Formats: sequence, structure tokens, C-alpha cells
Amino acid sequence: MKKILNLFVCVCLFFPAAHAQSVPAYLDKSQPLERRVEDALSRMTLEEKVKLCHAQSKFSSYGVPRLGIPELWMCDGPHGIREEVMWDEWKGAAWTNDSCFAFPALTCLAATWDTDLSSLYGRSIGEEARYRRKDVLLGPGVNIYRTPLNGRNFEYMGEDPYLTSRMVVPYIKGVQQNGVAACIKHFALNNQETYRGQINVEVSDRALYEIYLPAFEAAVTEGGAWAIMGAYNQCRGEHCCHNQYLLNDILKRDWKFDGVVISDWGGAHDTDQAALNGLDLEMGTWTDGMNWGKTNAYDNYYLATPFLEKLKSGEIKEDVLDDKVRRLLRMRFRTSMNTDRPFGALCSDAHAEAGRTIMENGIVLLKNDKQVLPVDLAKTKKIAVIGENAVKIMTLGGGSSSLKVKYETSPLEELKKRVGDAAEVVYAPGYASPLTEKRDPSNIVPEGYKVPDAAKLRNEALKLAREADVVLFFGGLNKNEHQDSEGTDRLSYSLPYGQDSLIAELAKVNKNLAVVLISGNAVAMPWIKNVPAVVEAWFGGSEAGNAIAAVLTGAVNPSG
Repeated sequence: MKKILNLFVCVCLFFPAAHAQSVPAYLDKSQPLERRVEDALSRMTLEEKVKLCHAQSKFSSYGVPRLGIPELWMCDGPHGIREEVMWDEWKGAAWTNDSCFAFPALTCLAATWDTDLSSLYGRSIGEEARYRRKDVLLGPGVNIYRTPLNGRNFEYMGEDPYLTSRMVVPYIKGVQQNGVAACIKHFALNNQETYRGQINVEVSDRALYEIYLPAFEAAVTEGGAWAIMGAYNQCRGEHCCHNQYLLNDILKRDWKFDGVVISDWGGAHDTDQAALNGLDLEMGTWTDGMNWGKTNAYDNYYLATPFLEKLKSGEIKEDVLDDKVRRLLRMRFRTSMNTDRPFGALCSDAHAEAGRTIMENGIVLLKNDKQVLPVDLAKTKKIAVIGENAVKIMTLGGGSSSLKVKYETSPLEELKKRVGDAAEVVYAPGYASPLTEKRDPSNIVPEGYKVPDAAKLRNEALKLAREADVVLFFGGLNKNEHQDSEGTDRLSYSLPYGQDSLIAELAKVNKNLAVVLISGNAVAMPWIKNVPAVVEAWFGGSEAGNAIAAVLTGAVNPSG
């Protein structure tokens, strides 16, 4: 091989003009981007161009092998790089080298109000995506919180359009400096999971432009995002994955977006609309038994054979297709065909430090009337840790953001490490959530499992609380259905699993009580007047326990 390379170099040195002429313009990185795009486009057949516009597997789309144009590989999600899945299934592929580092939820990042940390977040998660050879990161999410009951709020950056628009720009730039496209989602008005595929959102232009669009506009015009994902819902009677007003008029015409519009998985519904109303790449459509892995299912996508037939008949002009292909080629030259992009890194010490720092800066001290926090170890002999969320794994579940992580630190274990011999740390769950395998196939429910008796759990917790100097209650939400989870919305603003009444009883038996909420959403706090200290700790990812313990013991100041 070495001899062949040496011979090639010699030929190039002796015949430089001949060498230059032999390299197609689209493969010559010294050529302007648009020159490369047009050259590649001119060499493709109609069938090859159509293939670029739809999926070939759950998370990849076709390339053009004849021309050396590679496939595109995508990955969830906004907080970490999802495990590899089977070609035609959602089931994990059971690889041994695809564990990732989990970064804090985007609610936590937004709570830092720190654009430098947003840049660090984007750069770090982009490195993980690059190391795993992904071309498109399906995130971040910037939909505005219309209601705290939206099950997917934890994937977004809050309810403030200005804050979100400032935080998303450095995130995008951080991701894309790795040669990985950031795919901003879900455009637009994706503010609930209930009937998300059918609901039609009617909104005034003023509300649209002042509340729901600023973050998306900043992502495109300032962040230079290379991709954007359409939403499941409709806007003004048209599905957002092929919506004339949102995609053609606003995104591509007004904002001059030159990247790729990707459908959410199953978000396309019609060939004519997908072709004409702004969609460029169709992913995840469930057609003709797709859920059973039918071998030719991808040929039946709206932008596959039906699209090709309409092009051949002249019903749809080839110019429509060429605009899509230009965008898809542009993305490849920025990502998979960019020979200068770095190699990335996975689960590095630097990523652990980044995740921990982001979470420490995002944790919010909501109340501390009696200076219960930080815990004074010089005066404290026994600390009672109460609540399932002190030990519950939070990186699994929640839908597409579910992760296979290398590790996840728990608040209970990290508190024990920090306290050491200074005080005794005792634990009782106090409540229990039901196990469920519906939201995450890797979370297997043991046969014969029953939720523990609620009264027994509560009595054990109250007994420990009476005997302790300080009580730290870890509650909030989790990633089960109707909590912080894709596909379902919350059924109540209250805390689930009887937590509200448990907190009220804990406040009666011990006045030195701090409630630590782990969630991606706001919650009702009917007990707030009787609880002296409240902390919002969010979903912290792999370093969650470390960051929370550092804040509660005073090693780090909560500055969210």
C-alpha cells in the first residue's frame, strides 16, 4: 500500500496539471462549496438524486456509491449520543463500545444563563457525536414552554424566547466545529405531546414572531445551523414537516436557510406536500408494515418511489428535486466529506468536567430561609436522605433522549463520599414509582414485581426523619409516562406518587428540611411555606450525583 501511495505522489509531482484535471471538482476541497455542489449534482441520475431524499435505515440515509458520496448517519439526542440500534428496529444493537457520557438536560443548561457554558456543551457533545461517526446530531430543542404539562419540556431551553435565542447560538457553533451538523428541533410550535401528530395550532403572527420563532431564527441566522427538524403538529392546517409558510416562506426565503429540513420520524404525510412545501429528507415514515421491518419499506416513502414517478411524469419539476439535493450535498461537504474535521472524543475526563460544571452552574436555590443549606457538617451528626430520586437512574427512559451511559452518579452515594466520617447518612425511599418497560425496552421489569407498600415506605421515612439533624428529600419527576417523557404529557401539575403529602409530613417531624427537585419541568409546591429550603437540580446526566452533592455540602455555590 505504501508503495502505491509513493507512486501516486510521484505521478502528481511530475504531472501536476494532469492530476488536477483528473480530480472532479466536487472532490476538490480547494474549490468553492457551491462549485462542488453543482458539479456533484450534474453527475447524478434522477434515481440517485431521489435516493438522497429519504432514509435507508432507522438513522441513516442513502449516499451515491458510484460517485463516492457517502451516506448520512444521524443520532439522538440533545443530551448524549444514543446507543446504536438495529438497522430496521428501535431495539438496541447490543454493541459494547457505544456507551456515552450524559450531559445535563437543556433546562439545566438554560438555567446557567451562561453562553460560554453553552459553547462548552455543544463542543463536548459534538465531540462525542464525531467520535461515534455521526454526521447529524438531532438537537438541540428550542421549542418554547407553552405549558409546564408538556412531557418534552426537559429537552428544551425554557419559556423565555430571548434567553433561548442567546443560548442556542453557541451550542450550535460548538457542535458544528466538529464537522457534525446540529439539527434544531422541532420547527415549530411543538408544545405538547398529546395528539402531537394531529393537532392543528392556530397562532397569530405576533405571537409566532415574538414568542415561538426567535430561538429558531437565531439558530439559523446567527448560529448557522446546517439542519432543522420539522415538528409533528400542524400549523394553520399544514403539517410542519411540509409547511409552505414555515419552511418555504419563513425559513428558506426570509431567513436564507441553506441547510437541510429533516422530517421528524413519521412526520411526513403526503408526496406532493413533502416535495413542494420545503421538506428535504424524509426519515422514519411508517409505511406498508415499516414497523415490522419490511425489506422495501424505504422505497415506499413519500419522497421515494412515489416522488420519482411524479418527477418522471412531469407532474413535479426536477428543479424541486435539485434544490433538495443541493442542500443534502452541501451538508455532506460540511460533514461526512469534510476531511479536515477532528476525530472527536468519547466519555473523556474533559467531558465529565464539562457536564459537572454545567450542572453545578445550573442548579437553582429557590429558597433557604433558615440557612439549612449548605449542610453544616461541623454541627450535623445524622443526615436523613429521603426519596426515590436520590438513587433512581435518570438517563434511561423519556423517549428519544434515553441513553446508554458509561456511568451515572447518584446523589445518595456522592453525598456519602463527601460527608465521609463527619456524619452518618441514612436512607429511605419514602415513595416508589411503578417500573415500566413501555418507555424503554432496556428497563426490564422483573417478573412478579410489585410496587412496595406506600404506607410502609412512608412510615420508615418519617422514623428516620425524626431521628436526623437534617433531612434531604429528593423528589420531583422522572422519565416514566406522564412525567418528563416524550409521547405523553403530564396529567397534573402536582408531584406524583404521593410526594406532596409526604413532604408535608416530613416538615412536621423535622424543621431542618431541604427539598431537592429533580425534574425538567416546573411543579406545584403546596408545602412551600412549611419547607425552609428548596433546590431545583434538574436532570444532571452522568455527573448528576457529584454536582448535587457538591452544592448541598457547600463545595459549590448554586448559581442557576
